[in-house]
Amino acid sequence: MGFHEVRFPANLSFGSVGGPERLTDVVTLANGFEERNTPWQHSRRRYDAGVAMRGLDDIEALIAFFEARRGQIHGFRWKDWADYKSGGALLDVAYEDQIIAFGDDVTPGFQLMKTYRSGQHEYARPISKPVRGTVRIGIGGDEQKEGVHYEVDTSTGIVTFNHPPNAGERITAGFEFDVPVRFDTDRIMVSVASFQAGDVPNVPVVEIRV
Repeated sequence: MGFHEVRFPANLSFGSVGGPERLTDVVTLANGFEERNTPWQHSRRRYDAGVAMRGLDDIEALIAFFEARRGQIHGFRWKDWADYKSGGALLDVAYEDQIIAFGDDVTPGFQLMKTYRSGQHEYARPISKPVRGTVRIGIGGDEQKEGVHYEVDTSTGIVTFNHPPNAGERITAGFEFDVPVRFDTDRIMVSVASFQAGDVPNVPVVEIRV
């Protein structure tokens, strides 16, 4: 099992359907009340790439990509067009989009994070596959320079500073990112005749933990 640092063709993922999935155990008690619990700390995303196929050229590119990944064996990057930026979908990436940590005078490396908020509640999602060249980092409200003040590992989402940030300093980040996924099938069934009539193959894709 491996991971290929290559993105599924973005023009083929555009128009796909999918989103986050949670696993919840629900137990209904005798009095009608419920107990709910989950073994998952983080959500898992699922997509169907088949609905974005528009022509035989797309099918050809899909099959080539599928074969190069050996079906389900190797993971790859996926652009979720509904959620691929640290800030708003219509806004440019800014270095103060997300607070990812606070300095402690000791720790030099920090995981990129994206926080989702609704009311008084929030969920912090680790970002392991930032897009190269899009990451911007700030410390204490001042933007830092990549290659001078910090380095980014785009295969893990870890930002490493040349010097550990001072205690209490706010570390912020802005970035675009991909989702680490694999094909959730070992077969792709395509009928050329029916596809030309508007049919599409079923190509399930599922997020993986990395």
